[in-house]
Amino acid sequence: MNRILFFAILLLLHSCDDGDLQIETLNFDDSAIQFCGTIAENTTLLFKINGLDALILELPDNTFANEVGDNTLTVSASGQTQVSFRIFSDNVTANYFCDAIPPAVPSVTQEIIAEDGEVRISSTTDDDITFTHSIALSGISLVAESGERITDLRINEFGTVTTSIN
Repeated sequence: MNRILFFAILLLLHSCDDGDLQIETLNFDDSAIQFCGTIAENTTLLFKINGLDALILELPDNTFANEVGDNTLTVSASGQTQVSFRIFSDNVTANYFCDAIPPAVPSVTQEIIAEDGEVRISSTTDDDITFTHSIALSGISLVAESGERITDLRINEFGTVTTSIN
């Protein structure tokens, strides 16, 4: 009887393998939005850097039109609006994203592109000259090549950028 109980417990423990499940945590709360040059209507690349990690938001042209209103963009892996997460071999700086030819170091060790979700941009103004664009991410689903899904996304509020009429 003891042998049967021992083998039953052993079989039960063996069948409860969770594989290589890894739950990533993306924390860019303390990272400021960065961009190349001056933010304008034709700005299409925003990013946040946290040491070896970067959260990248690619937008279509004229996303930051100097108008009041709400704009919801659909994120897809092959569309004009993309969210991606990159892990680098060393600390990364804005030069990596802004130089015409990215530096060879640091190199990208892993890139995960969002399969779906939304980017919500709410634009307001107090004086019809300066516009504040609040950017929020909703339902972003990052899935690695191995099929692992990043489930603990604390990136709902991407941040705020300001544009002005010249």
